[in-house]
Amino acid sequence: MRSLPDDPPAFLPSDPPSVQPPAQLRPVNSDPADFRKALSCFATGVTVVTAHWQGIDWGMTCNSFSSVSLEPRLVLWSIRKAASSLEAFTQSGGFTVSVLSDQQAAVARQFATGDMAARFAGVPTTRQVSQRQRLSEAVAWFDCEVHQLVDAGDHHIVIGRVIDFGWQGETQALTFWRSQFGQFEAMAA
Repeated sequence: MRSLPDDPPAFLPSDPPSVQPPAQLRPVNSDPADFRKALSCFATGVTVVTAHWQGIDWGMTCNSFSSVSLEPRLVLWSIRKAASSLEAFTQSGGFTVSVLSDQQAAVARQFATGDMAARFAGVPTTRQVSQRQRLSEAVAWFDCEVHQLVDAGDHHIVIGRVIDFGWQGETQALTFWRSQFGQFEAMAA
């Protein structure tokens, strides 16, 4: 006969736990505007992604940039399938991501709308060996070859293999949170 502790567990090891059937999964709220508001609670960095295709420089503001892998060096971002620049970014063979500084909120707005010439107007850039432009005053930049395109709902996830990169000292990065630009404030240790 085995002895039990003073406070026995809810079930003995030989007794199977009761398993509840999973509740039917469904969205709690199906309003697209509410979904966007919920997503906006996640603070992100702000970038401008550029490409050079058919002799034209293409650029767009993007906050879906993320690292994927250190070896090999891979990064990703996503583009709407309905974007007018979709072909440029998915067919040109590569792209450059410029991470904006906290002083570049106007640049982020400029690259969000308008034709390509207006987006680049007055913005200091550097043409790279790949022929793509990077924003000269960016905190960091990543020049990439397209590694993989992943179909994902109304977007394509663009994964790039980093062929060159750089950064500038301790410059603060621009952030986007609840549809507003800002910057992170360092917390005391």
